[in-house]
Amino acid sequence: MSCSEEAPGYSQFGLFGQSFSLMQLLRLAWALTAAAACFLILLILHNHILREAVNQEKQSFREPISWKYPEPPAEEQPKYPQDFQLKTPVAFDSVSAVCGANSVRVEAKKDLLGIGKPVRAAEVTLGGCPATGEDAQVLVFESELHGCGSELVISEDSFIYAFTLHHIPAPLGDSQIIRTREVTVSIQCQYQRKHDVSSVPLNPTSSPFSATKSSEETLFFSLRLMSDDWQSTHPSAQFLLGDMMKFEVSVRQFHHVPLRVMVDSCVATVIPNIDTVPRYAFLGNNGCLFDSQLTDSSSQFLPRAYEDRLQFQVEAFKFQQEGSGVIYITCNVRAAVASAAVDATNKACSFSNGWTEASGNHRACSCCDTDCRTGSHMTGSEAQWEQEKAVGPITVNERPQW
Repeated sequence: MSCSEEAPGYSQFGLFGQSFSLMQLLRLAWALTAAAACFLILLILHNHILREAVNQEKQSFREPISWKYPEPPAEEQPKYPQDFQLKTPVAFDSVSAVCGANSVRVEAKKDLLGIGKPVRAAEVTLGGCPATGEDAQVLVFESELHGCGSELVISEDSFIYAFTLHHIPAPLGDSQIIRTREVTVSIQCQYQRKHDVSSVPLNPTSSPFSATKSSEETLFFSLRLMSDDWQSTHPSAQFLLGDMMKFEVSVRQFHHVPLRVMVDSCVATVIPNIDTVPRYAFLGNNGCLFDSQLTDSSSQFLPRAYEDRLQFQVEAFKFQQEGSGVIYITCNVRAAVASAAVDATNKACSFSNGWTEASGNHRACSCCDTDCRTGSHMTGSEAQWEQEKAVGPITVNERPQW
C-alpha cells in the first residue's frame, strides 16, 4: 500500500483549515456534550439554591414576631414582727363624781376615752345638761339631785339618784366620719334612809353603746398598709378608733427614667366602690390631705425621703351610721419624672397651722384652699403613669371602755 492511501477507519476531515480524523471529532463532540451537561447541572443547582434562599427569606417574614412586656416584679413577702398583736388600750379613769346633800358634782376629763385626744364639750352632757364649767383638762357638771334627767329609785333602806353622762360624737367638720365612739357613764348617788348624808366620792361605771413617656414599659404602683415602724407590711387590717393607719405608695420600674410618685386623691367608702355613699374624700385637689384641716386630726404626709416612695398616715375613723366599722380606701396615684418641679399639680401637702409640703416646697400648697387644677395629667401613651389603687377591707373597732 502506498503512502497516499488512507488506512481504514481513519478518514480525514477538514475543519477550519485543519484535518481531523473521525475519532478525533467523536472525542471532541463527547467533550463538548459533557461540558454542556455539567454547565446545565450547575445552572439547575444555582437556580435551586436561589429559590431556597428566597423562600427562606419570605418564610422568616411570615412568622409572627413574639414579644411581651416583662413580667411584673414579685411582691415582697410581708416581714411580720415577732409576736405581733393588735394594740390594747390601757385602762383609764376619766370620770369622777361627788354627791352632796342636795346636789351632785361630776368631773369628766376632756380626754374622756383615754386616747390622747380631747372630746368637744358640746358632745358631752349630763342627762341632757351641758357642762357648767371647764378648764384646759376637765369638764364640770353640777346639778340638783332632781335635775338633769336623774331617776330616783327607792328601796327599803336607801334612796338612789341615778344620772347618766352621755358622749355622742358628732361628724367631724363637713364630713360623715367619727373617730370616737358613743359612750354612756352611769353615776349613782346613794343615801341611807336612816342616816345622815355626807359627801361621798364615787367610782362611776360606764357601758359602751354601738354607734349606729421616655419608655413604653408599664409602671407598677402599690398602696400598702405599713407597720408602726414603716419597715414592713402591717400584719393586720384591724385598728382601733384614733389609731394611726400608715400608708405607703410606691412605683416600680425596669429601665425607666427616675420617677417621683404622688397621691392625687383618696376616698373612703364602706364598699369597694368610690361612687357610693357614705363616702369621705380626705385627700384631693392634687395632693392636699384635708383630713387634718377638716377634723383637727394628726393625719399628715411624712417628709419625703425617696422619690419613688411616699408615706402618709391617717387617724383611724368609721362612718357614723355604720356599725361594722369596715372601710375601703381608694387612691388615685401618679408618677412624674423626678426632675419635674414640685408645684400645684405635683405635691404632697399636709395641714397643721397652715399647709406644708413633704419635699419642703411649701409654696406649692398655696392652692389647697382653692383649686389646684384637678384632672388627668397624662394623655396618650403616658396614661399608664396614673392608676387607681385600693386597700381594704379595713376594720376599725371601738376602743374598749374600762
